[in-house]
Amino acid sequence: MAELEQEDLRKRLSQGSAADVRHAIREGRWIGRTHGLAHGHVHANLAILPENMALDFMRFCQRNPSPCPVLDVTDTGDPEFRQVAPGSDVRRDLSGYCVYREGVLVDEPSDITDIWQDDLVAFAMGCSLSFDAVLQENSLRVAHLEKPGGRIAVYTSGIECVPAGPFQGPMVVSLRPIPNDQVDRVAATTARYPAIHGAPVHIGDPAEIGIHDTQAVDWGAPPEIGPDDTPMFWGCGVTPQAVAMAAKLPLMITHKTGHMLMTDLLVKDL
Repeated sequence: MAELEQEDLRKRLSQGSAADVRHAIREGRWIGRTHGLAHGHVHANLAILPENMALDFMRFCQRNPSPCPVLDVTDTGDPEFRQVAPGSDVRRDLSGYCVYREGVLVDEPSDITDIWQDDLVAFAMGCSLSFDAVLQENSLRVAHLEKPGGRIAVYTSGIECVPAGPFQGPMVVSLRPIPNDQVDRVAATTARYPAIHGAPVHIGDPAEIGIHDTQAVDWGAPPEIGPDDTPMFWGCGVTPQAVAMAAKLPLMITHKTGHMLMTDLLVKDL
């Protein structure tokens, strides 16, 4: 019965607003991944860190806009994204978080109210999961959505980000196997949306960007790459997690992969 209720809730939230999804998560009614919910709304990656690191992180995002396209930044100590998600509470509105201390993942809670501090600043960054619906609407294949769970393949690449202060490390990328005859259209379509990662950062041989085994994913699920498919890679908002591990930051909180902040922004308006 519980599974049927969750499936019914998923169907309703898929056509609901971003605020509906945030409220369902805040109230504990939805605890799963957010891919496919609030159709047409922009999904956002999350990074939270102390104010004394926020300016350097903003510089890092400005220098690395593909993996870290900033949509909104909270005021210090304020848990509300007032520009992209009015009424939100970043401490409770995601169904999964990752807490890093000294670069080590120490917890994956569903609520961070107990560890929230008055000096924290939260960043919302665009997510490429938002443009999957655009690709589908243009009759372009999105292979990971054809599988149960809809989990995309995500890797730590050999592409180094441009550093800023303590923030440095490799770019994390997501992979989509695209039919050969659709590659140009997919590249052109996604390039129109720089706020949600934009154009691919690499097309073709994964080994050229340091990925030697596409089945050995760092996050998500392994892809199925057919003989008539071309691997295409986009900058990914999991990059701050890789940076947190590489830089050994005293504290950084991010979203758990697949558990995104749902914003009131509409993809069509980007």
